[in-house]
Amino acid sequence: MSPPCFDCGKASFIRDEDTGNLVCSSCGVVQQFDQFDAQIGGIDGPQGTFVHVGTTGSGNAYSYRQRKLFAAQNAIDELAYRLGLSSKSLEIRTMISAITDGEFGQGDWFSVLVGACAYVVMRRDDRPLPMAEVAPAVGCGVYDLGRMILRVVDFLDLRPDFPEFDMVHSLERTIRNCACFASVERDVAERMKKQGVFLLQCAVKWFLSTGRRPIPLVVAVLVFVAELNGVGVRMDELAREVHARVSTCRARYKELLETLVKAAQELPWGKEVTIKNIVRNAPFVIQYMERKSMLKRETGERRDRPSVDLEDVVAECLRHDGEYEYGADGVTARKDSRYFSLESGGNAGRLGGEGDDRLQISHECLSMLYEKFLSANRAESLRRSRNVQKRKSLRYDLLECTEWWNGKSELSKKLLLKHLLEKDVGVDTLPPSFVAGQLKCKMRQDRINAAKVRIKRIMHPLDADGGDTEILGPLDSSCPEIKRKKRKGTVVDDVDWEDLIIETLVLHRVKDEEIEKGHYNTLLDLHVFNSGIV
Repeated sequence: MSPPCFDCGKASFIRDEDTGNLVCSSCGVVQQFDQFDAQIGGIDGPQGTFVHVGTTGSGNAYSYRQRKLFAAQNAIDELAYRLGLSSKSLEIRTMISAITDGEFGQGDWFSVLVGACAYVVMRRDDRPLPMAEVAPAVGCGVYDLGRMILRVVDFLDLRPDFPEFDMVHSLERTIRNCACFASVERDVAERMKKQGVFLLQCAVKWFLSTGRRPIPLVVAVLVFVAELNGVGVRMDELAREVHARVSTCRARYKELLETLVKAAQELPWGKEVTIKNIVRNAPFVIQYMERKSMLKRETGERRDRPSVDLEDVVAECLRHDGEYEYGADGVTARKDSRYFSLESGGNAGRLGGEGDDRLQISHECLSMLYEKFLSANRAESLRRSRNVQKRKSLRYDLLECTEWWNGKSELSKKLLLKHLLEKDVGVDTLPPSFVAGQLKCKMRQDRINAAKVRIKRIMHPLDADGGDTEILGPLDSSCPEIKRKKRKGTVVDDVDWEDLIIETLVLHRVKDEEIEKGHYNTLLDLHVFNSGIV
């Protein structure tokens, strides 16, 4: 149905035979837009271009493989840019191409593979990235990323020459990139880096990193060094920035302080050094460790002899403009010995070279002069001592870093593990995890013995010896106190849930060596629930 005339509104039209235009029969007005050709097309109509996803203007479509390679390259470039590894994008792509035979891939598994290859490339260049930093960028868990890294290393046969995780580079990278150290001056940051490298390598020698994740130890060392240099850094903020667990960082920090306390025992006031005041004594301890590491270890018969002159070290540590003496808690007293030394300048010339025999002073006169001197200077000494002790900031008793820190030891630079273990820093320790494991094994052995005594008392009450019960108690008195895990229920006669589990395993004749390992769930599944005994 045609629309009405736009002039008179009527719908009566005739077509002019000469022009072909449509004309209103009532008013004679020629109707507009009557000659519009819609160009719908057909068999004889004009041919156009149909554009859809995966085609070009010429009408040729991309293949599935081309689209897959294009998406894979975009994923590699995006992840490399997110991790700040744009320069390593080609190496990552080459490694993935070698693993997948040039086919690459799509999906979540391919993103994990890209993250694993990025980690392996940086680890191979001795500039490793923490897995905890790569995993969020990929969108997977740390364990999934770790399994993929192991598969990549095994497939490319990189395990024999695969370098260890470089904690020194991780520490330097953290100081350089973390926002917590953005406002620190360049010279202070450089000094903190050298001190951190020194303490970090000492911690490696003390086996504080053995069997542990390296990043929490790096955080602990940086927090300690920042406290020494008066830089305010919160452990939770730094741990969150490097994707480390705060509780683990605090545990490494406590272990570092405890080991420094052991190293401080060689100082004259070492018995007074504790975890609470180790920060105040850290300049002396670190200077002692630095000098100790610069000496070569003596072998043979002379190995037991002291290789460090403690008098020289302590004198250098305590020398601070000749004003105050330092102890475990900082400034303690003022040195007055310089007032009684003979002057070597112009005053000595006034003696005229007559010698010390001309100075005839009696003991009573010396005592009177000394008491007069003390009474005249006691008020000023007390005032200065109180002012010094009132200082609560890190300036208090810490000597200026430029005075106590030399940075001349080789431990201030990156060393190979072989050379690192040869250094002597004043104290040698066993791995904390090994010591804790030995203590737990000893504790479980005592529990096993106590369980056997209880079983014997119940099964053979006439043969049971009451004296053995006191000797073989639940815990040996020589064993350090270990916090017991708390579960629902009460402890009756000092027998808790672990004692009951051990007693059950002993009744099922499980070997003591297996029980000492502590894998209770596995042992219960093997020997109790699957033993066929109802």
